[in-house]
Amino acid sequence: MIRIAAIAAVLVAGAGLLAMLFLSGGNGDDQFASCGAGTVAGDLGGPFTLVNGDGQTVTSEEVITEPTLIYFGYTYCPDVCPLDLDRNASAIEVLEERGNMVTPVFITIDPERDTPEVVRDYADVMHPRMIGLTGSKEQVAGASKAYRTYYQAHPPVDGEYIVDHSTFSYLVTPEHGFLAFFRRDLTPEQMADKIGCFVDHI
Repeated sequence: MIRIAAIAAVLVAGAGLLAMLFLSGGNGDDQFASCGAGTVAGDLGGPFTLVNGDGQTVTSEEVITEPTLIYFGYTYCPDVCPLDLDRNASAIEVLEERGNMVTPVFITIDPERDTPEVVRDYADVMHPRMIGLTGSKEQVAGASKAYRTYYQAHPPVDGEYIVDHSTFSYLVTPEHGFLAFFRRDLTPEQMADKIGCFVDHI
């Protein structure tokens, strides 16, 4: 029952966030018009400072050095996060086979449990090039605010708790910042096709 409730809560949160994002036919930049780029209501993405798996404080400029796919979740997530990150990792593999290098990044929204070592090991399992990031509550909240993600922890039950959160993946580049976000209903191939279009037009 807890897992079913967690999935339902995540989907509701995702739908709520999607309602906040206004999609248009293009982002006003002909460079990516053929990729179906959309605009959002207000700026999305931006600088952040977090902590990597080695315990080192890093900035977004140090993390985003090539096209990057960012996902916000947590390692104790029972179902949604592993499925989404596995999909993202598969899309990254498809892109790599096509000659496009994209860095997968996992940012926890549960820094109390997700220490640098925990996010490092979790990211390593998901993909050998995935970067796991954590930080203080304030640092994580700052990164979440930049990408307008949602998360809310439930009260603990027998010492365990789940966290409701949005489930979008964000494509960003050093040159252009945020380019697109992707919902979880895309297959790895569909995501790779969409990301590949942006990468090809950089």
